[in-house]
Amino acid sequence: MRKKTVIIGGVAGGATTAARLRRKDETMEIVLLERGQYISYANCGLPYYVGDVIKNRDSLLLQTPEAMKNKFRIDVRVQSEAIRINTEQQKVAVRNLVDDTVYEESYDYLVIATGSSPVVPPIPGIDGPDIYTLWTVPDTDRIKKVLETKKPKTAAVIGGGFIGLEMAENLKNAGLDVKIIEMQDQVMAPLDFEMAQLLHENIEQNGVQLLLGDGVASFGQEDQNTIITLNSGRKVQADLVLLSIGVRPNSELAKQAGIRLNARGGILVDGELKTSAKNVFAVGDVIQVENFVLKEPSMIPLAGTANKQGRICADNIAGAKKTYKGTLGTSVAQVFDLSAAAAGVNEKTLKRMGKTRGKDYEAVLINQKSHAGYYPGAVPVTLKLLFDMEGKILGAQAVGQEGVDKRIDVLATAMRMGGTVYDLEELELAYAPPYSSAKDPVNMLGFTAENVLEHTVSFTGYQELDETMSQDGWEQNMTVLDVTEDMERMVFHIPGSHHIPLGQLRGRLEELPKDRLTVTYCAIGVRSYNAARILMQNGFTNVKVLEGGTSFYQSMHYQKPEEPVLAEITQEEKSKTAGEKELRLVDCCGLQCPGPIMKVHETLKEMDDGETVKVSATDMGFPRDIESWCQRTGNTLVKKEREGKQNIVYIQKGTQGRDICAASADQNPANGKTMVVFSGDMDKALASFIIANGAAAMGRPVTMFFTFWGLNVLRKPENQKVKKSLIEKMFGAMMPRGNQKLKLSKMNMGGLGTKMMKKVMRDKHVDTLDTLMQQAIKNGVKLVACTMSMDVMGIRKEEIIDSVEFAGVASYLGDAENSDVNLFI
Repeated sequence: MRKKTVIIGGVAGGATTAARLRRKDETMEIVLLERGQYISYANCGLPYYVGDVIKNRDSLLLQTPEAMKNKFRIDVRVQSEAIRINTEQQKVAVRNLVDDTVYEESYDYLVIATGSSPVVPPIPGIDGPDIYTLWTVPDTDRIKKVLETKKPKTAAVIGGGFIGLEMAENLKNAGLDVKIIEMQDQVMAPLDFEMAQLLHENIEQNGVQLLLGDGVASFGQEDQNTIITLNSGRKVQADLVLLSIGVRPNSELAKQAGIRLNARGGILVDGELKTSAKNVFAVGDVIQVENFVLKEPSMIPLAGTANKQGRICADNIAGAKKTYKGTLGTSVAQVFDLSAAAAGVNEKTLKRMGKTRGKDYEAVLINQKSHAGYYPGAVPVTLKLLFDMEGKILGAQAVGQEGVDKRIDVLATAMRMGGTVYDLEELELAYAPPYSSAKDPVNMLGFTAENVLEHTVSFTGYQELDETMSQDGWEQNMTVLDVTEDMERMVFHIPGSHHIPLGQLRGRLEELPKDRLTVTYCAIGVRSYNAARILMQNGFTNVKVLEGGTSFYQSMHYQKPEEPVLAEITQEEKSKTAGEKELRLVDCCGLQCPGPIMKVHETLKEMDDGETVKVSATDMGFPRDIESWCQRTGNTLVKKEREGKQNIVYIQKGTQGRDICAASADQNPANGKTMVVFSGDMDKALASFIIANGAAAMGRPVTMFFTFWGLNVLRKPENQKVKKSLIEKMFGAMMPRGNQKLKLSKMNMGGLGTKMMKKVMRDKHVDTLDTLMQQAIKNGVKLVACTMSMDVMGIRKEEIIDSVEFAGVASYLGDAENSDVNLFI
């Protein structure tokens, strides 16, 4: 007797089950019930049809009912809704949605593939006009029609998941002003916050406003517009609202039939995808799966997993005994210029489980290029790897413009095969300059992870560094060492850091105390790792590397800047540029930092004032860095734009009398402030630091050059054990040791005047000299101790407080030449 399988749901899991079952059993009677008009459509492609990236609507329909009937001899019934399951009699009640009749269909085997639906929470006003969800082809048709007929100008996307981000991009490309409202503090939940922050920066750079950490309280109508009131009280107006809050399993049919569900409504199945009811299977978004890494129950609604489950389910109905071995949750999404991908568990999950980094697991984060840096078009890829203390891979994440899917696929494969970080080191991956590097980023993850496990390197995150540097007196416990080149430091440096370029480090180790934590940093982390190895092999016992480098650090502190007022090129100048002053072209694509800045600097040195250079770079941080560099060097940033994956900037050498942006005037080195602090009197030292902090707060570079008696301001209060001659010891005994011992220049009265002054300052809430000095260091004021005066006064480097540079008069005069104010105090 011929057997019958009824499948409820005709999209990913259901359609795959039907087609596979026919290939396994030609005699099986197969009935496919779908309550909608379409089967096997590409719901992942729906946002791109809305955004007109996919031009042809029919391209979304992977399989039509007629084609499936003809190819596979399957009884496909669209607009047929299963309304009840009788598991004892093995029958399904079906409503024909065309004529509203109800009939019963018997089965030998039943497959529930009812999928999931968008979450629509009970928010006041959520059923109002112009509020939509996107999940089916009819949903797409409705939104497409609204865009074509009503021509909305503003849109609000509620939720920052896959569909929300994809719709935000496509609505923006369609010409709408778009806002994303997300209740959590980040978009893209599978990513950890720091990886999502890379997306936040890029989303804002593409003109979409992000409202994070603020949920929707209500929807309302005003002048035919939707008004969204957020939990914070903020109101957002939108012509079109898209709900993308999440999905829930369509398991009500199974629940009514008495089939076992989990607390979230997911159908419970065993390894063979059988439910608690006899001869009833379930696949796709509607079922609970096992997390492949944690071996714990989970709900992971993905099209790829639904298709794989459908294949296994069909085989088992046909007599096999195959098992579904769990889900990694491997996913990828395009978010404007970037792709974001993940596999396995993230660090947030591990922390929620009570796991501790360094004890239960480790993590590494690296910046690499998508392919060989010297081959055109190389772009950055940021990768994060999570692994246990034996090296087993727990999870991976990747964000970048290119090559992200390739790397996450390799990592997901390694995880599926039970691979370790040591296996990543040994993987032989295809290499040619247009595709990869001799050491692929995946290999680099393995190398870095091994270094961590073998204690060859230790990393610190940006949050840990920020927390330490926010504490008073952090300089006494930690040295933040910048090993970048002078040109890079001009563009960006962490305030309070000590600067020694990597090439000079071995010869200047005496500047660094060995008895405290030293954190090294550079642009992406390679040079800082080399610096850490130098330090660790020269007696420094507590050394860490800032993960991701300053490129990543700046993205973590990203704040949407005000658009700079860029200079305009007149038509006359354009003609001149095209003729006697030909526009120069500089290709910096793929260059490792500081390559782009250095190449621009070298090019401008060969140019005449007024000439313009067009620079292309693939580094996402390049526009930010070059803007800062132009401001500090007195050149004119004319224009910024994006062409594909390249950042394009136009720079004119010099200002040529132009009104460049105010920030440029504020931060131009020619507007720097320098002062010689000759005096060791408390009141004069106070005045010096008040002026310095004021200038630093205005964005001016400030250099304070301490010489002769002024050196006492910089002395440590504790006596230091250093070798001195008799005269030097006498000098040291007679001079005040540190800012707490300084006296007033007038009315000192044997120290009574000084005490009275300090009391008045306390009463009036005036900062002490010590506080002002610490503020100056944090504000980036350069404190320089005159080495010649130190020799004369018998003061050793060990006696000077941290964060002070040691130099001679020539160094000071170099800063003075770039200053418009020079004081002698």
